[in-house]
Amino acid sequence: MKRAAAKHLIERYYHQLTEGCGNEACTNEACGSSPGFQRMDNNAAAIKALELYKNNAKLCDPHPSKKGASSAFPENSAKGAHNFSACSNGKMNHKDLQPTREDFRDLNFLTEEKVYEILGLCSETEDYSPLIRVIGRVFSSAESLVQSFRKAKQHTKEELKSLQAKDEDKDEDEKETASGSSTAMEVEPEASASSGDGSSHGENNVQKFDPVEVSVDIEAVRRVYDRLLSNEKIEAAFLNALVYLSPNVECDLTYHNVYAADPNYLNVFIIVMENSNLHSPEYLEIALPQFCKAMSKLPLPALAKLAWLWSQYGADQIRRLVETFQQLITYTVISNEFSSENLVNEDDGVVAATKCLKIVYYANVLGGDLDTGHNEEEDDEPIPESSELTLQELLGEERRNKKGPRVDPLETELGIRASDCRKPLIPFEEFINEPLNEVLEMDKDYTFFKVETESKFSFMTCPFILNPVTKNLGLYYDNRIRMYSERRITALYSLVQGQQLNPYLRLKVRRDHVIDDALVRLEMIAMENPADLKKQLYVEFEGEQGVDEGGVSKEFFQLVVEEIFNPDIGMFTYDESTKLFWFNPSSFENEGQFTLIGIVLGLAIYNNCILDVHFPMVVYRKLMGKKGTFRDLADSHPVLYQSLKDLQEYEGNVEEDMMITFQISQTDLFGNPLMYDLKEGGDKIPVTNENRKDFVALYAEYMLNKSVEKQFKAFRRGFHMVTNESPLKYLFRPEEIELLICGSRNLDFQALEESTEYDGGYNKDSRIIKDFWETVHSFGQEQKRLFLQFTTGTDRAPVGGLGKLKMIIAKNGPDSDRLPTSHTCFNVLLLPEYSTKEKLRERLLKAITYAKGFGML
Repeated sequence: MKRAAAKHLIERYYHQLTEGCGNEACTNEACGSSPGFQRMDNNAAAIKALELYKNNAKLCDPHPSKKGASSAFPENSAKGAHNFSACSNGKMNHKDLQPTREDFRDLNFLTEEKVYEILGLCSETEDYSPLIRVIGRVFSSAESLVQSFRKAKQHTKEELKSLQAKDEDKDEDEKETASGSSTAMEVEPEASASSGDGSSHGENNVQKFDPVEVSVDIEAVRRVYDRLLSNEKIEAAFLNALVYLSPNVECDLTYHNVYAADPNYLNVFIIVMENSNLHSPEYLEIALPQFCKAMSKLPLPALAKLAWLWSQYGADQIRRLVETFQQLITYTVISNEFSSENLVNEDDGVVAATKCLKIVYYANVLGGDLDTGHNEEEDDEPIPESSELTLQELLGEERRNKKGPRVDPLETELGIRASDCRKPLIPFEEFINEPLNEVLEMDKDYTFFKVETESKFSFMTCPFILNPVTKNLGLYYDNRIRMYSERRITALYSLVQGQQLNPYLRLKVRRDHVIDDALVRLEMIAMENPADLKKQLYVEFEGEQGVDEGGVSKEFFQLVVEEIFNPDIGMFTYDESTKLFWFNPSSFENEGQFTLIGIVLGLAIYNNCILDVHFPMVVYRKLMGKKGTFRDLADSHPVLYQSLKDLQEYEGNVEEDMMITFQISQTDLFGNPLMYDLKEGGDKIPVTNENRKDFVALYAEYMLNKSVEKQFKAFRRGFHMVTNESPLKYLFRPEEIELLICGSRNLDFQALEESTEYDGGYNKDSRIIKDFWETVHSFGQEQKRLFLQFTTGTDRAPVGGLGKLKMIIAKNGPDSDRLPTSHTCFNVLLLPEYSTKEKLRERLLKAITYAKGFGML
């Protein structure tokens, strides 16, 4: 092949420059044996070799003395720099005349012992060039790395000494080669078993997987790196070798399917990634980006295997890997000027590093505290689709979303989900890259996400690297495009079938009967045509003139939430100690009411409205498909959690001292006791030291799942009616879903002041603006919430905090007795230019305290 021939010639030029041809009278100026030749380092020699190859320069034949020393001169020569120097001076000392192990020219792979042997010889002569050349040769060759640092059988001390003899070197090589297949990496059963069955999530307990076996001795590799990386010259050899290695590996993986032929090819990536200096500046320019590109070409089973292996490394090693890839992404982002014309999505280095970071992300999940069981069962009945045709079907196209929500292929291959992880090895937040989020053009990225072409990469396929603000923007685009799609379908219907044009989800409600009116209307829509729930919401309060550009919807949601979560209605119970709501297992309301509450929650996300709801985290985990377990009781039922924890830790005789059985007691709405058997005949089964863990697990299962099964299933069904085609579940973790629905509880008014804009003649230096912010900062927490409610329609901060809220303060005439007013749809505060600070405070407090309803100015 032409590529192999070119590689062969470049290597010959390189060795000609670094070692010479062996002829002390050589007249070739580009030969190390030429008397006038000027020495150069390996990096310069590599560049010069490429230049000589391009110019088809003269290539020396090896001198007979060199041929005698090695028949593999171009590829395997490793003669020390002091040897070549002596040759050029016409002198040879007794060491040079030996058949010499110091040459190491026949060494095609490395072991820990061999590295230390060469290092010892180099230390004696204070010349490290032989070791540098060996490292350069082995670490620049995938074939050599695959065979290097192999695990060996345990030998006695005498055997280890005998292995150092030269006459046994070849025997040892043969043993290593022969044992390559038998000691090769074994495929872990979990990954392969789950690869073809997406429904098997949680059926097996992933926490108990067997360690991934690899043929490389990772601890030996780490020890070697620790010894060698302190020497700058030796470190440069690793860098140069990686530059040479990466394109060849990328080519092998892209065109030759080398991993399928030899799974040990993964050793290349295992060994290179143990280099603790990869995040150093000298690697970030060329070497690491090229290597990331090569790694991103690994087939899916290899990526999964690497994730399983790294999951065994521990938090410190995972953090080192994360920092390596994050450094590359950050360095590339700040070194370039990315924009809508120069997209970061098109930078090969950033894209490749992000794909590599995904492997570490799943390793972080696998190595964490996993709970792959306890999955919520899917709804028995599918969510009804609209009886009407979609736009695609009207145009003769198939429905695009029938394939269901997106699932990451690596996630499927591994048989786990991010939501399975209770506590990762390192916090998920460490995977977020803020500089990348700042330059990411989310509208373009979302387009690439939806198109799903190999030529365009979307960072939404790696949501772990995005912060909640960026992901929320992606969700916003998805929701808006879906709304516009529904609007176009409606317009097409009005033309084709003569139906009345109704492009919005219109709700006309009475303020005093908001629940009755809204839920009746939503129930009709959910039964007749659920697709209408995906239209843009438009709320109108009967008898009021407000036009809904977002603000009226905000107040509608607030009123609905206030009434639904009123404990007097009895749909939810309220815990005074935690300030959280939970489903009432004894509620008289039918399942339809809970379905409608789920619809309201979904509509709030869909229409980008923040709700003042207070659920424990287990509710969001259940919405993401995970059942509640004992540890979730700490958040939802803390008193019960502590009691059950004390029971588990009790050191005495549980049966005799506590006298409890597998029958528990609950109270209904009227305080009457209700008995429930956790096991059949539970009143006759005592809780003992032996079965108390079973009792605790069944108690938690009853409280969080069985007792509220009907209510929660209906609630989840309503939620999914609105969000089933949304990338919500793909993009967000349970704690981020809570942030999305409820907003941030942290009200940073300093950030709000810095992000506020001014209009109508006001600016940040205006007297009244300074008085205004001094007044607002002096408010108590409750008054600040009232101010936010008055100005924006909600008393919560959006995802990302108040700094993301674009508020405008506009002049509303000169000094007068008029109260401040607001356009909550657009977060605009209309403020007259009051004459004194005292009057400003009095008028503002009155406005925010008594504000309710909408009118036309």
